[in-house]
Amino acid sequence: MADDFSPAESAMKGGNSKSDSRNSKLSVNKKPTKASKAAAKDPNKPKRPASAFFVFMEDFRQTYKKEHPSNKSVAAVGKAGGEKWKSLSDSEKAPYVAKADKRKVEYEKTMKAYNKKLEEGPKGDEESDDKSVSEVSEEEDADDRSDEVRSLILLTCLYMTLARCLFSLSVSLS
Repeated sequence: MADDFSPAESAMKGGNSKSDSRNSKLSVNKKPTKASKAAAKDPNKPKRPASAFFVFMEDFRQTYKKEHPSNKSVAAVGKAGGEKWKSLSDSEKAPYVAKADKRKVEYEKTMKAYNKKLEEGPKGDEESDDKSVSEVSEEEDADDRSDEVRSLILLTCLYMTLARCLFSLSVSLS
């Protein structure tokens, strides 16, 4: 008879409600977050080229700002640009398509070079390519000094906390 509670009464008595069991099932199947994916991206990888529309928008933003200097809304510029793009004929879009195609060809060339560089792998230490041995050792010394400074700051904070505690204890005793 004690188990004949409604789900609401069961939840109030400390039992698991249906939503609790659903949440526990969902939490098991979590997908990786965007932050973990973003960390894996290579900052040296070439950026993808702009589409014809975005090439058009580069020009359109400048003309729109000249015609509407008081407008600060990005959304208004985007909406007006989208409407203008839709109203253009194929022949009017052709220069922007050509620029986009040209950028795409350049992108493909740089991607081939980038992929070739990745296949070759690093040639020795990356630091040794850009920095001399003395520069690297100076940086290591600076890191050691910064660790020492952090330790001193931490000890000072602990000392000050201890001093405050002793002072408040002496004041309360007297």
